[in-house]
Amino acid sequence: MDRGVPDVVGYLTLCGLPVPTYVAAAAEAYRYNRKVFIAPYWEAIFEQDAERKQDQEEAEATGQVMSDTYVRFGYQLVELPRVSVEERVAFVLDHLNTE
Repeated sequence: MDRGVPDVVGYLTLCGLPVPTYVAAAAEAYRYNRKVFIAPYWEAIFEQDAERKQDQEEAEATGQVMSDTYVRFGYQLVELPRVSVEERVAFVLDHLNTE
């Protein structure tokens, strides 16, 4: 999955909005896997376009808030290295094969 229920909590937090109890409860109840691969903010490849509307500051803040949120809900984060796509694929497959 590209997104999980904790992302809703993260975006509400990022926007300074309260997190309704039912949203937090859903983030606790509807889990995919304890381990989450997370792509950190990477200045060298950052760009804005029609789909990526955040500026650099907001993109970096989003990454931090999402990391903090997933940790708060008990997920184990595995940060993807800042390397080529092929190397990232190998990294993920290595992690999946060692479980």
